[in-house]
Amino acid sequence: MNTGRFQDLVKGQYGRKTAYVDFSEVTPDNILKIINKGASTLNWNRPAIRYLHDYYKGDQPVLYRNKTIRDDINNPVVENHAFEIVSFKNAQTYGEPVQCVSLKNDEKINKAVDALNDYNRNANKNLVDIQCGEWTSSVGMGYKGIQRTKPPYAVPYRLIAPSPMNTIVVYSAITFEPLLAMQQLKDENGEQYYQCFSEYLEYIYKQGQIISTNIHAFGGIPIVEYPNNADRLSDIELVITMLDAVNEIQSNRVDGIAQFVQSWFKFINCEVDEDSFLAMKQNGAIVVKSNNGTNTASVDLMQQELNQEGTQVGKDDIWNNALDILAIPNRQSNTGGDTAGAVSLRNGWDFARQRANLKDPYVSVSDKRLNRVAIKIISQAVNPNPCELTEMDYDVHIVHSPTDNLLVKAESLEILLRSGIHPLVAIKVTGLWADSEKTYLQSKPYLDALWHTVDEAIDSEIAKQGLNSQVEKAKQIVGDLNGNTNT
Repeated sequence: MNTGRFQDLVKGQYGRKTAYVDFSEVTPDNILKIINKGASTLNWNRPAIRYLHDYYKGDQPVLYRNKTIRDDINNPVVENHAFEIVSFKNAQTYGEPVQCVSLKNDEKINKAVDALNDYNRNANKNLVDIQCGEWTSSVGMGYKGIQRTKPPYAVPYRLIAPSPMNTIVVYSAITFEPLLAMQQLKDENGEQYYQCFSEYLEYIYKQGQIISTNIHAFGGIPIVEYPNNADRLSDIELVITMLDAVNEIQSNRVDGIAQFVQSWFKFINCEVDEDSFLAMKQNGAIVVKSNNGTNTASVDLMQQELNQEGTQVGKDDIWNNALDILAIPNRQSNTGGDTAGAVSLRNGWDFARQRANLKDPYVSVSDKRLNRVAIKIISQAVNPNPCELTEMDYDVHIVHSPTDNLLVKAESLEILLRSGIHPLVAIKVTGLWADSEKTYLQSKPYLDALWHTVDEAIDSEIAKQGLNSQVEKAKQIVGDLNGNTNT
């Protein structure tokens, strides 16, 4: 249970610690040191990971708050903005399926890239991306793993999203490349062990020693880390104190309403026994007498209502600052009277996309590591190999907002094509399609036919109006100008 504050748990050590070792490769001499480094780093990170993931699910400190004044009125309220933040950030990256796109103008490579996308799609990669993205945004890091399958599975591998609470990757402090992936598991007797994968070998580490070593033939490390940023900072922990403050304000507002409704009675210069008081409350009227003739008796409700307007201003200020820090658009702003582009800029949607672009290289590098293993498994299971690819042949494309400014993009494409820009360049610049190379190759016959028709129409119009002599004269003038320039 998240009974305490996150800052008290981490004591200033924000972000998840990365396991680095001073080796460039795994050898029998250093494998135990690498495993111990990974295990100690995993144990260090686990409390913060558990706290943040539970916080994302709604287990937040305000639920366990204590009050010393009017402790009988305690209405803890959780406005789970952590869930909202993680969902938005995850949708920014994985709202559309992440695709591999060809980098070569080659039909064979295009077909191989299509085949890889088909295999990944049937291995439910989009679902695993979303699951991993939830971990990445909520705790600062996520993982994807790949496992071999057997018939009747149509795809020779499955993709999984293991929990960061029992998974870690150890990196070289020299090359910054991953050396070893580790998972803390339990056997059938409930005893813990570590399953570890290097580039070529699988190790089982149990009770302080390696009990087995085998060649795994994955062609790479089958568990890949997806960091949220360089420091493995979670999107929640960036503003977690603000989220706690919003919860506290909202809880106090509800308490304030309850205290207003359940106000105390104030008796002045009179005495009322409990039975008489309860009877008077039931009848809806109170009759009391003064203690003496000189002092007037009075009965009143002690009421002090919370200033809701001022409280709302303070709450909105905190939440708006959190949105600014996270680059999340403010959907409450006035958006009338402007173009779509102006609204996008003012409300922060353009800034949100730019912030999301900073995360793309982390996803791209990690996905290529995962695809390297997938391609190896496909080559072992399918003959001939439909995915003969190297990392130079394709790239990972993340689609953020494919339909934003669709009309503007389409008009820009038309203008570029009419200006004589190469169609492939125009298609890439406008960003209408994820795979520009494939789109160009599929559209090339239509583009050729279109411009052939346009050229014929222009030639026909020139001949119809008898402008051939003027065209020749213009060509001569251009030729003379080029000649003068050359001299």
